Amino acid sequence: MTAVHVRDVPEPVVAALRERAARHGRSLQQEIRQVLAAAAAERLPGEVPEPARLVTVRAGSRTTWRREHVYDDAGR
Repeated sequence: MTAVHVRDVPEPVVAALRERAARHGRSLQQEIRQVLAAAAAERLPGEVPEPARLVTVRAGSRTTWRREHVYDDAGR
């Protein structure tokens, strides 16, 4: 695994990361890796998301469902 050394990190930032790590039950190093992984996984503005995959499932019966049966709101 590659090592990354970050210099001149302000002490308030380090303190906030230590507090965050403690809240999550992780070490400072684990917390920093988690923050970096989440930032790297973020989508960029304007980036096209992956298309949704639709799946068809057969239920085994041929029942006609009405809106009232599904939502129980009498068509409101």
